[in-house]
Amino acid sequence: MLPKINRIKKKKEFEVIFKNSKSLRSNLFIFKIMKNSLGINRFGFVVSKKISKKAVDRNKIRRRLSDLMRAEEKNIKIGTDLLIVALPGIEKKDFAELKEAIHKTCLNL
Repeated sequence: MLPKINRIKKKKEFEVIFKNSKSLRSNLFIFKIMKNSLGINRFGFVVSKKISKKAVDRNKIRRRLSDLMRAEEKNIKIGTDLLIVALPGIEKKDFAELKEAIHKTCLNL
């Protein structure tokens, strides 16, 4: 799990990032990338009900993405806000496939 200092939690922060960020898309998710002036990387995750109606499944996807981003943080430039928006089909992928997709995408940041 990500430390609290590295999480984006407030709705206002999500809205600002959605409006002012650059996007990078893969077949499993969309990365919304924006610089911040905090000197730390922060991450937010969006998993909508289009993915699964069950909160248990959506939270499982969030936990997996959070764990993967904690491991990939060293590959991301410091001072970045990053939102990961899950796309339909991500619920069918196992952890290894998600890890590979995240790693490939993070190398392109």
